[in-house]
Amino acid sequence: MIRVILPAVFVFLFLDLAAQDTTSKGRRNERKEERRQKVNALIRQAEEGVLIFNKQSIFGIQLRTNGYGGFFEYGRLKTNRKTNIYRLDLTEIKHSKEEKLPDVSYFLGNPYIYGKINNFYQLTLGFGQQYILGQKGNKNGVAMSAVYNAGLAIGILRPYYLEVEDSTGELRTIKYSREDSVLFTGNSIHGGGGFGKGWGELKFKPGAFAKLALRFDYGRFNEVVSGIEAGVSLEAYATKIPIMLMQKDRQLFFQGYVAILFGRRR
Repeated sequence: MIRVILPAVFVFLFLDLAAQDTTSKGRRNERKEERRQKVNALIRQAEEGVLIFNKQSIFGIQLRTNGYGGFFEYGRLKTNRKTNIYRLDLTEIKHSKEEKLPDVSYFLGNPYIYGKINNFYQLTLGFGQQYILGQKGNKNGVAMSAVYNAGLAIGILRPYYLEVEDSTGELRTIKYSREDSVLFTGNSIHGGGGFGKGWGELKFKPGAFAKLALRFDYGRFNEVVSGIEAGVSLEAYATKIPIMLMQKDRQLFFQGYVAILFGRRR
């Protein structure tokens, strides 16, 4: 009886293991086929100009109607068209009445801006979305997206220094004050105080911002970001920002900008 049962048991175990191995190989083949189809679909979409990524990191250099700056943006894909973005901008606003004048020697000193009392920088940190309006169509096409974000704005004031000659004939480097207002605005100005002045005297102004733009991505390969962004932004601060003497101080700053973009996707 045992001689009959044991071979049957071994045969059953062998057939069961063979069936499990066949099933396991079948599942592995199915997974390989699914991965192959997914890769082929991604390749086909890339050839058709569809932007495909999970994350993107973008740097930008921007020229604004009232200044200049740069930014860094980090994005995570949410849907095929929407990407959540986190963006940090550092910019400087120039007053429309600023005019750079040469120093008295026209050669050795620093040029200066008459009537300027503060340099005004802006640090903004915002959250928003990039929404793809149109894909490239092919590798040589251009993808167009709408970009919108808003968040916290921090205004940074740095005192503007001048090199002046006082009543004793001594050269002094001063910032604007009521006591030195005659020297600051009179004929005793020799030139600018230099870029290194005022960094230890920064003042911070809290505010908020909103931004809206169109982005054109013309990069040939999806993993590389190459593009241009054009848009507008509005910044509002809790108090007025003094930049120039004898000019109206403002709390709201509205500007247009154009930026060159470069970065990576993965």
